Amino acid sequence: MFKQQRFAEDINDYRFIPYIQLHEYEAYLFADPTCFEYLDASRTKEIEALQAIANQYDTPELINDGQQTAPSKRIIAQFPDYGRAKSAFGPQLAERIGLEVIRSRCPHFNTWLSRLESLNHS
Repeated sequence: MFKQQRFAEDINDYRFIPYIQLHEYEAYLFADPTCFEYLDASRTKEIEALQAIANQYDTPELINDGQQTAPSKRIIAQFPDYGRAKSAFGPQLAERIGLEVIRSRCPHFNTWLSRLESLNHS
């Protein structure tokens, strides 16, 4: 959050509302790993493995201990096909999870969206 504040100060324009995501997009998919049933419902062990990873963190936004443990790498380890079509699968999986669930599990993202939404009421 500190980097976002510094970024906003550097730009110095009230219209600029920065959002710096801690890690890659795939972290949001850990908000509900059961979404991977969409890719292959028979892969229950793989889905359970992703759920176990998600359960280790307070928020999916923190899942990333290094280059080899980035969210996408963890997903690809369980679902190799995801790596070949993540630009197609990622949005489909996020849609299955739903914005409200992602927001409820990802407070940093939710705070930013709430700030944007509040602009409509100003």
